[in-house]
Amino acid sequence: MRKLTIEERATRLAHYIIETKDTVRSTAKKFGVSKSTVHKDVSDRLLKINPILAKEVREILDENKAERHIRGGMATKLKYLREKQL
Repeated sequence: MRKLTIEERATRLAHYIIETKDTVRSTAKKFGVSKSTVHKDVSDRLLKINPILAKEVREILDENKAERHIRGGMATKLKYLREKQL
């Protein structure tokens, strides 16, 4: 299987984030690249390749950023509930 070009990778990452509304971290894990690579691809490189797609991804990333404190709180709550049950 051939290696993806940077443009193809950026586009695939963007479509994945739009379809799943996944975070940068989980997208990076799914595609086997670093968080920095995902962020650079969908924030900088995608603007030059497909500005409309970049705008859609930016909206999802902004939404995820706004909700991250809630996710963190829920993760902590679940952690201590599991510990209490043991």
